[in-house]
Order: sequence, then C-alpha cells, then structure tokens
Amino acid sequence: MSEKGYLKLDQYDDECVAKLAAHYKEIIRLLGENPMREGLLKSPERVAKAMLYCTNGYDLNPEEILRSAIFHEDYKQMVVVKDIEIYSLCEHHMLPFVGKAHVAYIPNGTIVGLSKIARVVDAYARRLQVQERLTKQIKDCIQHTLKPIGVAVVIEAQHMCMSMRGVQKQNSVTTTSDFTGAFMNDAKTREEFMRLIGVSLH
Repeated sequence: MSEKGYLKLDQYDDECVAKLAAHYKEIIRLLGENPMREGLLKSPERVAKAMLYCTNGYDLNPEEILRSAIFHEDYKQMVVVKDIEIYSLCEHHMLPFVGKAHVAYIPNGTIVGLSKIARVVDAYARRLQVQERLTKQIKDCIQHTLKPIGVAVVIEAQHMCMSMRGVQKQNSVTTTSDFTGAFMNDAKTREEFMRLIGVSLH
C-alpha cells in the first residue's frame, strides 16, 4: 500500500496465486472440464489473479484515502460526485454486480479531493459485498472521517446473480440509499440531491 492509502495492483503474491490456482484447477475438473486442455492450461492462474484484483479492496484503508487529501475551506454547500462506476462481487454467489454510485456531502470546515471519494467507493466495492452494506460503508467512512453536515449515498446496480441465474431478470436494477445529517433531517436538501443525480426514490 502506498503512503496515500491506495494501491495500484501490478504485482501479485506468488504463493497466494499458486494456492488459489491449485483450487481453481480442481474446480475446473469438478465442473467436468479437462484442466490440462490447451485453452485451460493457464486459466487457473489467470482466474487467481483476476480474483485478487477484484478483491484488492481488502488491502486498502478508505479512511486513510480520505485523510490524504483533506483541506480546510469555508464552504457549506452540497458537493456531489455522481455516476461513479462500481464493479463488485456478490458475496452470496460470487458473481458480479455492476452499476454506479452517487455520493454527496455538505462540508463543515473541510473538503476532500474529489477523486478520493471515487477511490473510497472502489475500495469498498472491490470486496465480497452486498449492495446494502456497500452503501452504508461508504456513508459511514465519509461521515466519520470528514465529519460533515451530512452525507448522502445512492447506489444503482444490476446483479448478475439475478440476470444469469435464479429469476433471470436481465433488466432489473437495485437501488439502495443511506443518509446522515442534513440529508436525513431536511427533506428539501435530500430532494435537491435526488434531483441533481436524476434518481427517484419511492
């Protein structure tokens, strides 16, 4: 991990990759395929690295990410970062869910670099997740670290565990939301945020 609290994953722990690859090789065999077939020879290692990449949020400290770029500023209007791409893995079936997050906060003497909000979303998303917990973790991290007047988080996502299997509903979208402070207590503030991100909650 870098001193700024985030990590670019260019290298992998060889021992961990080897252990994961051995398991994936057995999984391929149990599924009825031949792991020694040419097209599958390197698949166990590739899948191992892919899973390590998709779950590298466990190696990140979201609060440290925010603390690396906090600035004192006398600004007390809403700050909105919307349409942050989300790629996560459902912890129940380990299939992807993808979508976007909309995050807002009202500063209370300090602001944060805008890219850090997106990095916090990514740090929590790249773990085995459920959308409800992901929404709350993002909100709690920003509230606890910045101590703003309020935080709002809305996530819209499509879940492959619903699209590829089970009920097989390809066009369904799940929306979750969580609020603190002014967004929780002031309907006009919350409505302004929802209008700005173009989402309706009924």
